Amino acid sequence: MQYELITDATLVSCYIKGDESALEVLIKRHKQKVYSFIYSKVYDKDVAEDIFQDTFIKVIRTLKKGNYNEEGKFLPWVMRISHNLVIDFFRKSNRMPKFDNAGEFSIFSVLSDSSLNAENSIIKEQVEYDVRRLVDELPEDQKEVLLMRIYDDLSFKEISDKTGVSINTALGRMRYALINLRKIIDKHNIVLTN
Repeated sequence: MQYELITDATLVSCYIKGDESALEVLIKRHKQKVYSFIYSKVYDKDVAEDIFQDTFIKVIRTLKKGNYNEEGKFLPWVMRISHNLVIDFFRKSNRMPKFDNAGEFSIFSVLSDSSLNAENSIIKEQVEYDVRRLVDELPEDQKEVLLMRIYDDLSFKEISDKTGVSINTALGRMRYALINLRKIIDKHNIVLTN
């Protein structure tokens, strides 16, 4: 059978009907994307590998129980499982998600999850409030760049134009803002997840 040509939905139904090799194809097909996403949040190969394994254990259990109903949306469903496991990891270890390479504060990607229930919505508001308070402790030039980048979603080129400083200066201020935020979080022993 030419598995490469078969859709995820067909592979899922083949697996549910007992074709174990269909799952192998699905894992191989999506391993890079799922693993990269997890690693981009935890920055630790061993932890990323564990969460990746846990993700597919959960996928297998759900498929075996017959509880899968995400017709044609296999990858987004797997990504959601891995995202939830990443959040669980941070909650259990009382650690904050790390900054990613673009200088973004990963907590903001957690905050942008649109499928929040009422409890999570309250937590989200509290975290946003806490983050705003922390940001207020930053030096004015760092705070300005951080707010433009995170809340106004401006590029560093736009920030540079607006503030009249070079792109490198804007990048440096953002970097120091994130370093200082981390220090403030550590100093006050703040946990930004529930």
